[in-house]
Amino acid sequence: MVTIDELTKLDRSKFTKAADAWSKVSNRASTAMGRVEGEMLATLRGTQKGDAATSALQNLTRLSKNYQYIHAECGLIRTALSGLAEELEGPQNKLKQALKDAADLKFTVNPDGSVKYPTTEAPKVPFVQQPARAGGLPLMAKSDPNQAKAQDIADRIATALQDANDIDGRYAKALKKLNTNGKLDQTDFSDVAQDLKDVQSAARKYSSELKDRKGKSPKENFDWWNKQSQEKKEELIAAFPDQIGNLDGIPSVVRDRANRDYLPMLMAKLDGEGDDESKTKLEGLRGIDEKLKKGSVPPMFLLGIGDKGEGRAIVAYGNPDTSRNVSVYVPGLGTKLNKDFADGGLNRAFYTADGARTYDKSTASIVWLGYDAPQSADVMGKGRAEAGAPAYQSFLQGTRATNENPNAHVTAIGHSYGSLTLGTATQRSGGLPVDDIVLVGSPGTGVDKAEDLGVGKDHVYVGAAQNDLVTWLPSKRNASDLTFGGLPQLVGRYAADTILGRDDDNLWFGRDPADKGFGAHRFKVADGPVPLLDGEGLTPAHSNYFNPKKDKQSADNIAAVVAGRPDLIVSEKPR
Repeated sequence: MVTIDELTKLDRSKFTKAADAWSKVSNRASTAMGRVEGEMLATLRGTQKGDAATSALQNLTRLSKNYQYIHAECGLIRTALSGLAEELEGPQNKLKQALKDAADLKFTVNPDGSVKYPTTEAPKVPFVQQPARAGGLPLMAKSDPNQAKAQDIADRIATALQDANDIDGRYAKALKKLNTNGKLDQTDFSDVAQDLKDVQSAARKYSSELKDRKGKSPKENFDWWNKQSQEKKEELIAAFPDQIGNLDGIPSVVRDRANRDYLPMLMAKLDGEGDDESKTKLEGLRGIDEKLKKGSVPPMFLLGIGDKGEGRAIVAYGNPDTSRNVSVYVPGLGTKLNKDFADGGLNRAFYTADGARTYDKSTASIVWLGYDAPQSADVMGKGRAEAGAPAYQSFLQGTRATNENPNAHVTAIGHSYGSLTLGTATQRSGGLPVDDIVLVGSPGTGVDKAEDLGVGKDHVYVGAAQNDLVTWLPSKRNASDLTFGGLPQLVGRYAADTILGRDDDNLWFGRDPADKGFGAHRFKVADGPVPLLDGEGLTPAHSNYFNPKKDKQSADNIAAVVAGRPDLIVSEKPR
């Protein structure tokens, strides 16, 4: 139990100095990990082969993980000590003020918190009694005024001690759990994940502050973050990497750092759960982790991860805060956090960044898996798009808030069902803060005209491969049943429209963006493989838009839009 004497004499600077010391250890471990990853491992991977090289890679990888473990645990200790010092300031000040008030009144505070006060002569005042007695009113003594003052001081002392003991208990519990089992391997990050929860539970002041961010705009988050001291920022990153790394409006470098810190903890958590869904997400995160460690040009930034729903992952190639050109691509049907996303989904962002950088090096491209894309039959409804639209809008608002260029050029890209998510987001209050919109492989956007997307029809660009069945999806009026027997109808429509010409420009989610009546700028793409007949399945042309090896014309046109070079786009006649 914390006593009056202990709380009064407490030197909180001892905690902050200890926190600073742990911070230095954490930072040194982080620097060492960076050197192992960026210098030793990168060089070895690129220059050496054979059994000896493989063994060296394994040892260096283990060393890197050990440094990362030290960095994480020491960061948590630093945050716990700093949080303890900060939270104890309130009760200590409250106690000192109560003691001062007692001293000013010449009251005596006992070690148990009770207050002794000098008695005063109580004045007598008239007391009305009914019925009144003859000969005048009787007199009644008032209570001693010092008694109430003493009680108030005693109550304040008791509250201060109670608060201090609560704070001390919370942080003591968390700090006792911050230890290692001595086996610095992958399983230790599950311990770090649990330690993270313990520190978050103890640091209620920080937790409350982050809860207050809920409902705030990305711009408000950006302003809030910039007002924090560097020490406070470091503590928040260490103890709340899962929240800071996914908060729109936080600078990309900070989100990347927080998510890289959290990544091994999340992987350890999923590894421990062991069910098929967790294994699928774990494969996706491991694929992302491998690419992060391998490095790339332009560099990767991990802007979001999570295991909610089908999984979350937001990855940028190039720094979105310093680049003049930024694109944010939202994927569609069948996309989830898995191995295919770590390969194909990330590659699409890379292809776009790489292509756009041929026109302007100041370019960043992002793949945004910040919602649950439809996996099967739910692709027929708008529910997933409506649920994802607010998050997509918020992310783009955050992209604007953190970008350092006053006239940054931002492009929203929607592929497949992602074009409906994008279109739905444009209909929300405030729309999308973008300059251009690119729609590829779209089954409709939910609007009938390009101008309804909020950027002007001349800034809406559409790519629709001739052999992409998704861009020929019939409207609900013309499709009585796509679930049972719908495939022949879809193929039949595609064949008839291709050979005889179209008789209806409505798709499943509204007017065909590639149609003349929609009013967008259609750019040229390759026709793509013929469904079924070319032996590549039903929709092989649906996934080629970003890949320069499969459709260079499409990839080049997308890159030109992203780089702000519409003069380089090769147009195609609308349907």
